[in-house]
Amino acid sequence: MSLISAPGVHLLSWECSKTRFIVKKLDVPGMKYTKSIFGLFAVCLATFLGTSRLQAQSGYVSNAPTYSASTGVAPTPAPDDQNSIITLHARVNEVNVLFIATDKHGKFVRDLNQNDFSILDDHKPPQAILNFRRETDLPLHLGLLIDVSGSVGSRFQFEQEAASSFLQHTVRTGFDKAFVMGFNSHSQMAQDFTDNVSLLQTGIHRLHDGGGTALYDAIYRACKDKLAKDRNDRPVRKAIIVVSDGEDNQSEFSKAQAIEMAQRAEVIIYAISTDDSGLVMRGDKILEQLADATGGRAFFPFKMKDITKSFAAIQDELRSQYVVSYKPADFDPDGRYRTIQISSLKKDLQVRARRGYFAPQQ
Repeated sequence: MSLISAPGVHLLSWECSKTRFIVKKLDVPGMKYTKSIFGLFAVCLATFLGTSRLQAQSGYVSNAPTYSASTGVAPTPAPDDQNSIITLHARVNEVNVLFIATDKHGKFVRDLNQNDFSILDDHKPPQAILNFRRETDLPLHLGLLIDVSGSVGSRFQFEQEAASSFLQHTVRTGFDKAFVMGFNSHSQMAQDFTDNVSLLQTGIHRLHDGGGTALYDAIYRACKDKLAKDRNDRPVRKAIIVVSDGEDNQSEFSKAQAIEMAQRAEVIIYAISTDDSGLVMRGDKILEQLADATGGRAFFPFKMKDITKSFAAIQDELRSQYVVSYKPADFDPDGRYRTIQISSLKKDLQVRARRGYFAPQQ
């Protein structure tokens, strides 16, 4: 058995003796691939073709040594005719979407089923719904991004205390994990991924305020460098909690690039505004846009004690989800962005989910 991996793609293969055949399984964030049908097809091909070599056509790859720029796999010597290899690529696509449902008062509704929702992928109903379930206990992989720029002002110490309390009540040892990043004009990793709450709290209190604000850079790098590389054998809930006034004046990356990277990494952004002016500022709208685009939520606490309530609401939401798995209709692995629309068929219920995903590129 052989295993080849490349960034964002896992390539698994198995083979059969005599005339060997390999069925490869590709896995990228948000998409799963199975091999059963193609495995049967491979057996048939192996029976008819014997030890002859198969020239690659329409997804079939011959046993000639090749080099793939996308996987970085180096050429290997071609096997002899007694051990010729027929390689087939199996792509059965599965999209997984976590979402929440709330009533008109904003309270979570946790007793719904598949028939209560309408789902559209790229404006079309899915070819098949593979799984639907309530998911209230997924492992959490969190990034806490705290604005330490000069604009934070007198609220900084209270925000540190609220963030420490949130992690203490949210991160479960041996099950969840989190990291702490401070940002002003630059991003600073105060504590890398860990399930040790004491280390996370120490990282929070190690931060000091001052400087400009590079919000988009912090989100982009947290998603790209930490959460996009966060590979798991089981589903997890990946989220970033941003504590900031939303005013960016130092970033190299744009807001659109930060959102795209979060979507590619399948990260939900929650935002807690540090603006206490009582007015709707430009930064508040930016925080709202970041959250909405990823299926998250923005909070605007005008009093310091309300910051604690905002963290508590995020904690509750992270444990109140549904997950649907489906096979999209007319799917093409072309790398483009595909929209997701999930709505409730019941009156006065609101659904919040990520707005789409990027298809893998063949």
